[in-house]
This record gives sequence, C-alpha cells and structure tokens, in this order.
Amino acid sequence: MKLIIQIPCYNEEETLEITWNDLPRHIDGIDEIEYLIINDGSKDKTVEKARELGFNYVVNFKRNKGLAKGFMAGLDACLHLGADIIVNTDADNQYCGADIEKIVRPIIDGKADIVIGERPIDETEHFSWKKKKFQHLGSWVVRVASDSDIPDAPSGFRAYSREAALRLNVVNDYTYTLETIIQAGREKMAMTSVPIRTNGETRPSRLFSSMWRYMKRSSSVISRSFIMYKPLKFFCTTGVIFFLVGFGLGIYYLIDSSFGRDFGHVQLLILMTILMLIGVISFLIGLLADAVSANRKILEDIQYRVRKMECEQSKDEDTFKL
Repeated sequence: MKLIIQIPCYNEEETLEITWNDLPRHIDGIDEIEYLIINDGSKDKTVEKARELGFNYVVNFKRNKGLAKGFMAGLDACLHLGADIIVNTDADNQYCGADIEKIVRPIIDGKADIVIGERPIDETEHFSWKKKKFQHLGSWVVRVASDSDIPDAPSGFRAYSREAALRLNVVNDYTYTLETIIQAGREKMAMTSVPIRTNGETRPSRLFSSMWRYMKRSSSVISRSFIMYKPLKFFCTTGVIFFLVGFGLGIYYLIDSSFGRDFGHVQLLILMTILMLIGVISFLIGLLADAVSANRKILEDIQYRVRKMECEQSKDEDTFKL
C-alpha cells in the first residue's frame, strides 16, 4: 500500500524544514511513503528547499492559484503516481506529523474513505475566543448541509482513500475543506474524524486577512455547495416559505375584509400575489435544478471512470519529480 503526503506551499522556505522533520517515515500497514509539494507560485526558494530536504515530487504553478486549485492539482498528481492513500497537511507545521498514522488507520482498516483530523479548538491557545466560536458555528452549518457528523469542518489535516480521491471535485476557488465534506456527505462516502494534536503558530494564516472576511467567503462556499448538491431541497424550502407568507397575508385579507375594513387592501393583495408567485417560481426552479443535478451526477460518474482509467494506465512519475 502506497501513501503520498501532499503539502500545499506558498513561500514556505522558512517553515518547510520544520514540517519535513515532523513527517513519519514508517507506518504499520503502509509499504511505501512518498512526499509531494504543490508549489503555488512561491516567490522564495521553496522548491529548492524541498529538493534539499528530500521531497519526491513537485506540482508547480507559475503563479498563485489558491488553496482549492492547489489541493485538486496535488490530488490528481498523487492519483497518477499510484497513491492508495493521500494525506493533505499544511507547510507551516500546524498539525502534528506523528498523527498522520492516526488519520490513515481507519482507511488501512477499511472503515472509512475520508478521515478528517479534529483539532482541539477550545484548547488551542493562539485561537482567539471569536475564532473558536466561528469555527464551531461553521462546522455546525457544514454538518447540517452535508448530513454528516464532522466536528471540525475547516481542518485541512485529512486522509483520502484512492476511491474517494477519484470522486472528489472542487469548483470554488477559495478552499476545498468545506465543499469536499458537503460533496462527500451527498455521495454517502464513508467519512469519519479522529482527534489530533496541533503545534504552536509559526506564522499568521494566509487563507484570510480577517475573521469577517473568512466568514464571508466560507458562507459563500457553503451556500453555493448546498445549492449545487441539494438544489431541490434548497429551492423548495425557499419556495414554501414565500408561499406560506403570501398565503398568510391572503388569510389576513379575508378576515380583514369580513369586518368591512378596506384600507390597504390593494397593497396587501399585490404583496400577497408577489410572494406566492415567488414561491411557485422557486419550486419550479428547484425542479429544473434537480434535473440539472441529475445530469451532473451522470457526468461525475463518467469523469470518475475516465480519471480511474487514466490513473491506472499512466503513472508518469518523471512529470512531478524534483
């Protein structure tokens, strides 16, 4: 069984060695461990440092494309290189490398296809009170949207089986962490989490400049993912809400009219009609979106089969070697 540990990097020359020294060299049940970096347009000597340390492969971007695209490019490279298990971790040594054995164990034992490391958020000293609360809130929203029980959705410390990696898609340009959980939940993939340890902060996060900006971007990703993967539920729920409000105004109009009060009836009728029309239109959009979603599932199945054939037939290691 082959494990490839992938590390997205953007100007990580200073911290890459700390992360490298913390990575495991042997895990029971794993025959081979290899290491890959995704150089996301670094302007320092990240690639040279990786070559010096002994990383096996590099996926190289000439300009910065962001965490989501880097993650998917690394996943694709690992699949072509014959990985049976893929672990994603950070280059700033946020996660304890020894815990890689913990997150791959459920996959080795055949109990899960996706394992997400659960950080001790409330005990992490460099997390502010506000960040801790937002982390818990965001994870709860993702659990609702994905019908899963993952307690730490934003965690980037993850392990994927080959089968799970072949089926994953990320369409947003911001982060893979939230969308992949919602997608995996919809696809009924075997997904679990294990408690992990974290190290002290070595540098500020580069994913967001402020907590409010992160919340705004994350909310957009969650909403878009929910609409894309569960369109009928979203639009029908929205439609029912508007229709019921309009229907309630209609009942109020009838009661008010029965007492002979005429003031504001025209405005009330217009508002009632608009709300009920919005409800009906939302329901129709939901039906159409559900049909589109069914077609997308067929396309995803075709993509899975094509990707699987490509990865089995072409293991071009020289393309990614340092």
